[in-house]
Amino acid sequence: MSDRVIMHCDMNAFFASVEQQSNPELRGKPVGIIGASHRTIITTASYEARAYGVRTGMAKWEALQCCPDLILVVGNNRKYTHTSTRIFEMMQDYTPLVEVFSIDEAFLDLAGSLALFGSAENIAYRLKARIRHQFGLTCSIGIAPNKLLAKLASEMKKPDGLTIIRPDEVVETMERTPIEDLCGIGRRMNRQLRQLGIETCGQLERYPLDILRRKFGIIGDKLHRMGQGIDESPVIPDERSEPVKTVGHSMTLSHDINRRDEINRYLLQLSEMVGRRARRYGVSGKTVHLTIRYADFDTNIGKQSTLLSHIDRSDEIYQAVQRILNSINLEQPIRLLGVRLSNLRHRDSQLPLFQEERRKDLATHAMDEVNNQYGDFKVTFGSLLTDEHKGSSVISPAWRPQGIRNVDVK
Repeated sequence: MSDRVIMHCDMNAFFASVEQQSNPELRGKPVGIIGASHRTIITTASYEARAYGVRTGMAKWEALQCCPDLILVVGNNRKYTHTSTRIFEMMQDYTPLVEVFSIDEAFLDLAGSLALFGSAENIAYRLKARIRHQFGLTCSIGIAPNKLLAKLASEMKKPDGLTIIRPDEVVETMERTPIEDLCGIGRRMNRQLRQLGIETCGQLERYPLDILRRKFGIIGDKLHRMGQGIDESPVIPDERSEPVKTVGHSMTLSHDINRRDEINRYLLQLSEMVGRRARRYGVSGKTVHLTIRYADFDTNIGKQSTLLSHIDRSDEIYQAVQRILNSINLEQPIRLLGVRLSNLRHRDSQLPLFQEERRKDLATHAMDEVNNQYGDFKVTFGSLLTDEHKGSSVISPAWRPQGIRNVDVK
């Protein structure tokens, strides 16, 4: 696969950098982006904050211990997605093969663009200059024969770096690369591999394949190829990507809850989030999933129910979730709730036969139109508008460092 030329572009401290550009008073200062809930975490830290040890995933109090002067800013999803969309559109000027990997990173297949732009390095410098000029932002870029190595390369020099791994450099690079630096090696896998005495990709490549297969199954073959720096997965543009398989949303609550009316209010909101996203994708689902995490962090409950017909309306999703909840004996206060729709098919655009169902569909469509134009929950269910929530956006979605990829739309 040495004829492939793959670029990975990763925006540097994206959320924090966008905030610093939109508010000059934040420039050069330690900034931590947080969610709107009381028990939120740091989702992105500026490089000024990272110098003090502030890291993604820290609790607010922990981050403030590291950096007492840390400026906390509630994240603005709309602002970040608007900026990232424009950056991804800019990438299309260099190749139509752009795969959005997350809200702040993308892969580009440059093999067909080299004759026009001269070299992958030239494309990288052009893209970096345009992003800096138009948005005031920096990015780190990796160029390599495949996606695995391109992402590894982009991590090597941050911020504002450019690293190229050429085909004849792969063996030497993998020999010294720690296994945890590879995309796809998480904490658990890293721990399991280190228990086998595997610390570098070179050691992973030389480890007996039969033992990897016995311990990890078919994943053992993939690990062996990763240790060699082999990755044959193509760059898949959005229009050619896999169809949506599940639509879901979860949220960590601002406080532990056990009262049924509170639980119902959050479940209704989650059902609306899931229903609205399903309608946006033009799909309906037959299986509804409910996820509950107790306050002790260790106990998760997941139950599902398969219905007789496909649904996408928020009220129908909520009713199905209620039936699942009624079958669960809650033993502790709840910290996290999640709702998911699966077993999907593309929705029939024909209006329902019965007048009452047509009325509900038209009302749902009208709600979506208003909320799409003016923002989430500008029009919502009356039971969500308690005194606690009036005049607010109800509950902001739980933020994660990976952004839009982590809302469980697969």
